[in-house]
Amino acid sequence: MSELPVINEFGQGPITCHAFNKDRTELAVCFNTNVVHIFRKNGNSWDVQWTLVEHDKPVTSIDWAANSNRIVTCSQDRNAYVWTLDPQIQQWKPTLVLLRINRAATFVRWSPEEDKFAVASGARCISICYFEEDNDWWVGKHIKKPIRSTVLSLDWHPNNVLLAAGSADMKARVFSAFIKGVDKKPAPSPWGEKLPFGTLCGEFSNGTGGWIHSVGFSPDGDALAFTGHDSTLTVVYPGTGSIQSIRAPSLPYLSLLWLNSTQLVAGGHDCAPHLFEANGQQWAFAASLDQATKKVEVGQSARDTFRRMDSRGQSSGSNDTELATQHQNTINSIRAYEGTRDNVSKFSSSSIDGRLIIWSTANITKGIANLRI
Repeated sequence: MSELPVINEFGQGPITCHAFNKDRTELAVCFNTNVVHIFRKNGNSWDVQWTLVEHDKPVTSIDWAANSNRIVTCSQDRNAYVWTLDPQIQQWKPTLVLLRINRAATFVRWSPEEDKFAVASGARCISICYFEEDNDWWVGKHIKKPIRSTVLSLDWHPNNVLLAAGSADMKARVFSAFIKGVDKKPAPSPWGEKLPFGTLCGEFSNGTGGWIHSVGFSPDGDALAFTGHDSTLTVVYPGTGSIQSIRAPSLPYLSLLWLNSTQLVAGGHDCAPHLFEANGQQWAFAASLDQATKKVEVGQSARDTFRRMDSRGQSSGSNDTELATQHQNTINSIRAYEGTRDNVSKFSSSSIDGRLIIWSTANITKGIANLRI
């Protein structure tokens, strides 16, 4: 029996970013404001448990560390905070991060080991933040060159050292974020062997230009995918030198997620998650994963129909502005919900329409098989 997408609506405005805790019983969401709401699951609904109020301007990104249960947020106010739950008073306490940037912070992600995190910004730099025990604070170390514009997205390599970044200068890059005293020397990989902090391990373009909206390492870290504002998805294999750009049959993608080593999903201005599949190292668009259809009212009389056509220019009872997709506006974030990094069984998507939808990948295999029959 296939699982239908689970649609969650909060009625508080556009969702700009979201993150779940480890067991998916709690959810952090920002509704395009300076406040982060933390919901707790209650049956089929979500109830607000806490509000994180420390930022002065809209929060741009959230990430929730699964094992340490710490939340990191960043904002247009040029600040980031690490939030820790005090078990005695059951309140989240913020710790200010010394980012030292003079433009908005745009994106944040914990490293796989959760001992540091990276913050992208409009200051043409990335802050790699780690905890200083002596001073009891989080401090950022900057990666600047050769970034020439706002950094829009980040993703960590499984080895906890390499970091991918997508930027508005139309480049996707891979850097070393090695912090002495925090990281162990990583094993050699197709991205390089000697990796001192700030080393540029790769710089890529999709060939036709466009902001790089999203980046993501493959589950084994040996490939990198990124999406551009020119409606392309590009996959790079540094070991073989293969670079393939696929022109998507849709509007640009703003977020992507690897489901496994041969499948990834991307979503954006087309309002539906799209699946891409690989045959070896050759990628191609497979299908849209959203099979929703417009709701059409039945039982209309001929008189009602003609009246609507005359007064509103509508030929049916349904609202002509309603899209034939579950999301009714741009998807801005796709995140793993269930499974492992190399086998995602469910993923979540949030949108400007205020909806957060949980999709099951169990339907993907069946759907693709039916399309090929």
